[in-house]
Amino acid sequence: MIEITNRAAKELKALLESEGKSDASIRIYTTGTSPSGDAQYGLALADDTDEFDVTMENNGIKLVMAAKVAIGFSDGSIDFVADDNGKNFIIQNAESGSCSNCEECNICEAE
Repeated sequence: MIEITNRAAKELKALLESEGKSDASIRIYTTGTSPSGDAQYGLALADDTDEFDVTMENNGIKLVMAAKVAIGFSDGSIDFVADDNGKNFIIQNAESGSCSNCEECNICEAE
């Protein structure tokens, strides 16, 4: 499960409200990989979903991930910080790494 902290939920709800999309979902997607090979993540408004997407809800926020992303990110958190460096969502994956079941599933091919 992905935990959304109270700070992050409050900020996400405010952003959705300001866009007039209070019932929309937030998509977690990969933005690339770190030098150590771990996936890095971003957040976006989920304009559409498909049958392969994984959905969940936490702290009043609906989340959507492509199945390929969800396989490598089944446990983690989303937090929000505002400091001298600006405002930022912090996305942490407790299970860093990626899928290793390519011989057993077709999820990656579905994308």
